[in-house]
Amino acid sequence: MAEGSARPAIPRRHGADLKTGRRMAGPLRWLIRGNPEPSPAQWQAIGESLNQGDPAMDRLVDWMAAEGLRQTKPLFDRAVDQGIAALPDAPEPLRRFFAAVETRPAWVNPALLAEGARACGISGLTGMDVLRDFGLMAGYQAGAINRTLVLTGALQKGAQRRVAETTQWWIDATRPGGMERGAPGWRSTLQVRLIHAMVRRHLQRHPEWDALHHGLPVNQGDMHATYLAFSVIFLFGQRLLGVPLTAREGRAAMHLWKYIGWLMGIDEHWLGDGEQAGRIALYQNLLAQAPPDESSRQLGRPLADEPLQRRYRRLAWLQGRWNRAKHLSIARAFVGRRGMDALGLPEGVLPWYPLLTIGPRLGWHLAHRLLPGGRERLVRRGLKAQEDYLEVLFGEDERELVRPMSGH
Repeated sequence: MAEGSARPAIPRRHGADLKTGRRMAGPLRWLIRGNPEPSPAQWQAIGESLNQGDPAMDRLVDWMAAEGLRQTKPLFDRAVDQGIAALPDAPEPLRRFFAAVETRPAWVNPALLAEGARACGISGLTGMDVLRDFGLMAGYQAGAINRTLVLTGALQKGAQRRVAETTQWWIDATRPGGMERGAPGWRSTLQVRLIHAMVRRHLQRHPEWDALHHGLPVNQGDMHATYLAFSVIFLFGQRLLGVPLTAREGRAAMHLWKYIGWLMGIDEHWLGDGEQAGRIALYQNLLAQAPPDESSRQLGRPLADEPLQRRYRRLAWLQGRWNRAKHLSIARAFVGRRGMDALGLPEGVLPWYPLLTIGPRLGWHLAHRLLPGGRERLVRRGLKAQEDYLEVLFGEDERELVRPMSGH
């Protein structure tokens, strides 16, 4: 749509295919107490969120663009890395933005942030599998969200790079202490927020962006869906694969992601405190999502082959094919036959991996939790396994080059 064209209060994509939305949301229905259907007011708010951006960052990016990114981007980077106090002559727009993000909301509980980080690491590679196959792959069924990826060149970037950068950011944000001011997760999250605003500004002027249908690029509704994938789906998927997270661990992880989501620029109205509220929010968000389209297949097929491109240290051919089969099996357990077809994935795949491994994994975790110090060993091993996974995705020499621009 041409620049300056009016946007409706609610884009056409909102709830465009409720039948498919209910299929995607179906697995959650069993985990929700009571009636999760949105009220008319809630449904209206979800639709309106598709035309809402991130006002604070959008204003800052408008200023940065007007003054020239060559001059203003280094100032932003320095404020992210060192704090706004390191720029005594910082321009007022930059000072105003960082005064807000450097002040934690009153609801933030440091002890819960620390516990949430430990809960995110306890499952090790299982958590990475959930994010990739339940979050990213299943999420490609939402055709409208994919439009941003298509128009910003994500297809040319490649699935392997996209998975690696997103995983780097997620791990930065969920390490113990990772969301302290100036820590890697805190810095990476603000860089992701900046990228989102730049994409929003760019795509609104793109001749192929249909605002009447898609709304605003990288809008509140779609950012909310991403936040829910990294929190609610992450917790739900681990339990589905046999990791017995406690209610307290779930609450702590949700609290950590509430703060991460706030720093990313998601309106506090959309950020929940507990898993049950998060499941209801995810259910309602999925009902509103546009159905799969050709972009779902354009993104799904390369992601299916991504394990073949990893930087394995040995037996690369065998490990690549094993991991490809494993990830397809996990995806099949969540999206079903129709979801596999919508994503362009092979027919006849069975959920063999979850079925064969859930029992041993559950027994392993329960046994450790019953032993003195066992939970701490699970956390240490899990965190290390996630770090090692990044080396397989990137290779040892490439990780630090992409951290400042990591995102999803």
